[in-house]
Order: sequence, then structure tokens, then C-alpha cells
Amino acid sequence: MESLTPIWTPSADRIANSRLTAFSDYIRTSRAVRVADYRQLHDWSVRHSPGFWTEVWNFAGVAGDRGLRASVDLDRMPGGRFFPDATLNFTENLLRRRGDGPAIISSTESGREVTLSHDELRDAVGRAANALRASGIVAGDRIAAIAANTPETIIAALGAAAIGAVWSSCSPDFGVQGILDRFGQIGPRLLFTVDGYAYGGKAFDCLQKAALVAASLPTVKHVVIQPLHDAGGPPIPGAVHWDYWLRDASPRLEFDRRAFDQPLYILYSSGTTGVPKCIVHGAGGTLLQHLKEHQLHCDIRPGDRVFYFTTCGWMMWNWLVTALASEATLVLYDGSPFHPDGRRLFDLADRHGVTLFGVSARYLDSVRKAGLRPRDTHSLASVRTITSTGSPLAAETFEFVYDAIKADVHLASISGGTDIVSCFVGGNPNAPVWAGEIQGPALGMDVDVFDADGRPTGEAGDLVCKAPFPSMPVAFWNDLDGAKYRAAYFERFPDVWCHGDWIRRTVHEGFVIYGRSDATLNPGGVRIGTAEIYRQVEQLPEVIESLAVGQQWEGDERIVLFVRLAEGVVLDDILRRRIAERIRRETSPRHVPARIVEIADIPRTKSGKIVELAVRNVIHGRPVTNREALANPEALDLFRDLPALRQ
Repeated sequence: MESLTPIWTPSADRIANSRLTAFSDYIRTSRAVRVADYRQLHDWSVRHSPGFWTEVWNFAGVAGDRGLRASVDLDRMPGGRFFPDATLNFTENLLRRRGDGPAIISSTESGREVTLSHDELRDAVGRAANALRASGIVAGDRIAAIAANTPETIIAALGAAAIGAVWSSCSPDFGVQGILDRFGQIGPRLLFTVDGYAYGGKAFDCLQKAALVAASLPTVKHVVIQPLHDAGGPPIPGAVHWDYWLRDASPRLEFDRRAFDQPLYILYSSGTTGVPKCIVHGAGGTLLQHLKEHQLHCDIRPGDRVFYFTTCGWMMWNWLVTALASEATLVLYDGSPFHPDGRRLFDLADRHGVTLFGVSARYLDSVRKAGLRPRDTHSLASVRTITSTGSPLAAETFEFVYDAIKADVHLASISGGTDIVSCFVGGNPNAPVWAGEIQGPALGMDVDVFDADGRPTGEAGDLVCKAPFPSMPVAFWNDLDGAKYRAAYFERFPDVWCHGDWIRRTVHEGFVIYGRSDATLNPGGVRIGTAEIYRQVEQLPEVIESLAVGQQWEGDERIVLFVRLAEGVVLDDILRRRIAERIRRETSPRHVPARIVEIADIPRTKSGKIVELAVRNVIHGRPVTNREALANPEALDLFRDLPALRQ
């Protein structure tokens, strides 16, 4: 049931001074467009898409030549393109700010603290770009990185973008096969790697796995090691250390402006049914989407300090880096957010004056379950915006944020994905926040909800986008005829992007996401989003986390709920009844699981998403071919041949 009153409303002063209001004023002058509210602005942004994206370019001050045409072939999906005549350089746009003010403030769990000024960052990127040239790297070459969330990673990535090379990274907790499943498809010429990292109070070596990776990639001609946390691994033959590699390189920067769709990043899907898809994103689309989201949806402005808890294997790292283009300071952290305790990230926010505090929904729920109340222990005076992504944010967690973290803050639940390196739905700093809801569709994104027959519906259905947008993938790597790309998004509904999320539009013109549509439960032919069940079950103090799947049973499908319980708790009949009663009371009788099973661990991807499809495959005896996509693949074995599922 939807809330009757908003949980937060922006003040008149905040609305008047937001970047979103400034943009509305801007188009009133530049386009003679008058909009009374966000709904009208969004409507204009999708009905006049070329004009909207042109004004985003102008408003944000993109450096480059926009060219004569704003778009071509927008009647084709896929196939529509934006700014086909434009030239720009991604790095040039991110290094626009000069001076001795901080560009990056970095911390690691092990205590390494680094601050780089804008001028120091510019010089370091210049050295990296020239060191890449000296290593024989040219535009279009792929640069791969086993990377920690540190300044050196950003320096290397921006150095690559400066010369037109293509960056691709994964986090250092990936295993050898997981790394090869990704980098083995793209043929990198140069490999960066950290020597080790710290997480949860433990040190982990990366050199041994990096040596195996390098030896297995015949295209790699150079290996550069970033010293971060020496865990005693063996040296890599022929590798050079970061400082030595940069030693003789000039800091002089020359920006190689190229086409709007010049490949910038290769990101990877985290599916568990095959090797990851290699998704190529272009420089112009990535830049323009992020500028729009940062400034108009998140109200980022020059001098802000932007933090996102992320690894370099999650698209939120790419999203975070682009905040430099809005002249903000990046605040980085590498390590466990709960080491030595749950105060770690809130300490960081206060110490560095963070204005945007970005985390996952799972993190916020973990803080809630740990009984923490940061508003009682921290100031958080600088924090204007909290963003949450990775999974649906439950209404109870919205309430927790405003009760226990900060009362006057814009809490923006946002959702999109690796596929678009941006968001379909997200925050609106000028509008009220309603518990459990994403505030609305992102500007320039023609979002809708379709039923099974491809018609707009007021009920829950598939999240779709009906028109092209700049950050659509340029291509999938090695998909020469585009067949894999079309199959991934356009097979369900012709000429419409189907994202795979099960979603409903609310009376407040916002959205509630219930989970992945391909993991939707279907008992008796009634489709049920898994998040509806999780939202209820995980309110019980005995339940740490849960996972629901559909099991084929006697010609139908039944819901099986797996629960990971708090220490010392036993799943007895009393607790089973409490779980079932809560689900029945708060959702419907159809949501009540046929089986509730205790499990010691729940498998997740490296970015923290639970993997219902992989578990469903295991309980049906089907293979899971991409176990390396998981942070804890051994957890899958806990679901095999369970006696409780044979009755």
C-alpha cells in the first residue's frame, strides 16, 4: 500500500537553488519552453529528445564540437544515434577544473590516505597518457585493470581515454577464471594490477593471480603493478611498477578528440548462465548521461564532495568518476564498510564533508539491522543527498534513513544498470520522497511499464524504454552483426528496449521495482516480484537475508523461500508460522511460500546482487556456467539436493 504522506519534502529555498530549477530556467530562455513541474519537463525531454540533449550539452558546458546534427534515425530502436558529427574527449571534460583544490580524496581500509589537487591530477593523467603512448598503445586498444578504488586507477583510466584507448576493469577479489572470462574476450594490450588489497581486516595477494592472467592473455604486452598492499606475492616476469612506468613520462596533456560514440569503457554483465556479455559504452553518451544525472537528478555542483561505496567492477565506479566533469571532488574508499565497525563510512562522510553519500540498498539495510543510529553519533551536516542502488530499497529502510541517519536529506533510490551505464528511473531533488518509491523516470528516457502483450499497464509489468537515448551500448564486443545485442534487449518487444525489471508505476508518478522480471515468481499463473517477499521477511529480527525462487512442482510452480538466520536462531515451526503470517498479512496469500528452508549463505554477484536464477538452476539440477561472476560461488552448493524440496 502506498503512503498517504511523503516522508520528505524539499524546502522552497532548496528547490529555488537546485540545478534542476536552473536548467528549467535555462531552457525557458534558450528554447522558449516553459514547464510548470517535473512531469512537464520529462514530457518535453522525451517528445523533443534532440533538443533536450542539445541543451544538456550546452547547460553542462561540454568541451567539444557538437556538430550540425543532434540526432539521426531516432525512429530506429536500436539504430538511433545522437550527435553523429560531434567530436570530444572524455578526459578533457573531466579535467576542466584547475587549481590546488582537492580533486580526489582517497582512503583505504589499511590506512592509506591520498589527496590530489586538480593540478596534480591533471599532471598525473598527462604522465599516464604519455606512458601509454610510449608503451605503443593507440586509439582503440584495450587497457585492462585488476583495480582497487584508488586515485591510480582513475589516473590510468583517464590517461587511456585521453588517447582514445578503451578501459575495462574488474575488482581484485575476482578469481583467475572470472577475470579471464572477461578480459579474455577483449584482447587487452596492457594490464594494470594492484599487488594486493585489504578487506575485513585481512590482506589479500593479487600478484599470483595477475601473473596467471597475464600468462593466459597472449595480447598483453605490458604489465604495470600498482603498489597498494604488499601481501607477499611473487613478482610478475617483465612487469614494471607504477612509479617506474611514469618516471620519464611528460605531464603535458594532448587531448585526442574523437567521435561521440568512440568506445570508452567495456563493462560486463553479471549473469550466471554463460560468459559475461562485453558491453561497449561510448565516450559521448556516457559523459552526457552522467552530467544529466549528476547535475539535474542529484544536484551536484562545483565544489561538492561526491562519495560512492563501490568497487571498480561495478558501473557505479564509472558513474562516480564522471562527477569530475561537474567540478566536484571525488571521495574514494577501498575496503570493507564495516571494518573495524559500522561507523567507517559515516566517519569518512564527516571527516571529508561529503555532500552526496552513495551506497547500496543492502548496505543501508545492514546498518539498520546492526542497530546503528548515525544521526546520534555523527554530524552529517554536509550530506545533502543519499543515493541507493543495486536492489530495491524497502519502505522500512526509507523510514530508517530519515529516522536514524538524517531527517533533512534527499534520499534518491536510483535504478538502471551496467547495460546503460546510467539510470532509467531515479531521483528528483525538487519533489517529495515517498517511502518505498523511486521518484520518477529519468529525463530524456521514454520509460514505460508493459504487460505481457506489449501494452502500457497500470499494474506491475516489464520496465521498457520506447525511444533511443545517448548511453545505449555502442555494441557488444565481438558481436559483429549485432545479433547478441538485439537478443539481449529487443526480442521481447520489437523496437522497444526491455530491461528485465518487474516494476509498477505509483499514484505519485514514481515507481516500485519488485525484482528482475526473469526471476519473477509465477505460482498458479500469478506473477509476483521477489522483492515483495524480501521486504516483509527481512523486517523480522531473526532473518538476516532471504532468497525466493519458483520450483517446478506437480505441474505448477511453488514458491520456496530460503532464509539466512541470525546467530543462535533456529528455524522451527513457530518461526515458520511468523514468517508466513507476516507475508500473508502484508502482501497476499498467494505470496506465502510453500516451503521455508534455512540456508547458511546466499550467493551474490561481486556487486552484491542476489542471484535467484542461479539458485533456481541448482535446485532444478541445471548447470550454472558462470560461477566466477559470484562473490561466494561455494554458496550455490548449499542448495543442491535438499530433502525439503523433495516433499
